[in-house]
Amino acid sequence: MKSVSIIIPVYNEKETVLQLLDAVKNADTFNLKKEIILVDDCSRDGTRDVLENIKEDNIRCFYHEENQGKGAALRTGFSQAGGDIILIQDADLEYNPQEYVRLLKPILDGKADVVYGSRFKGGAAGRVLYFWHSIGNRFLTLLSNMFTNLNLTDMETCYKVFKKDILARIEVKENRFGFEPEITAKIAKIKRVRIYEVGISYAGRTYEEGKKINWRDGVAAIYCILKYNLFS
Repeated sequence: MKSVSIIIPVYNEKETVLQLLDAVKNADTFNLKKEIILVDDCSRDGTRDVLENIKEDNIRCFYHEENQGKGAALRTGFSQAGGDIILIQDADLEYNPQEYVRLLKPILDGKADVVYGSRFKGGAAGRVLYFWHSIGNRFLTLLSNMFTNLNLTDMETCYKVFKKDILARIEVKENRFGFEPEITAKIAKIKRVRIYEVGISYAGRTYEEGKKINWRDGVAAIYCILKYNLFS
């Protein structure tokens, strides 16, 4: 393994994206060469102006001319990634890039093809926030596990890491947050794929602070669990 592509979907994150980008640039990746790809999903708060001022060789920015959703932004990022490993990073500050070493280690040790960072696995700090949001995440993970026969603790996590050859075998179709159950269902169907989970910290945001996911996304996730496990 020689390089890692870090894919960052961005939507209305003017206040956090540069701070997050600094953290990504400074994160330890076991000396893997970093390629950072930001995909702005038609932000309306000035985020694009911020990104257009970034002039660094290992950072590339792509722009959607209409808002399509996180899945669509990731699809754009994946299509541009050249790294041996692909890592997903949100543009807010909920997930800490200092934990890349934990996420990358199972792959670099030759044990894993895919790694999920779990907010519920324990052993790391997590901000105390919404009870029903937590219950919703656990329910969606349970429902997904029932169909995939995996024992994940956090299917909805942002932190997902893939060997490039594994991701190349998957066609992402969902445009929005349905990406999470879709990618999980499709990974589970790959023969002999090795999936690991590591505990991560989580500094969740309130809706006043910019959190975007809501109950409608939960209903859509249930639909996608059924769609990609039963009918695809």
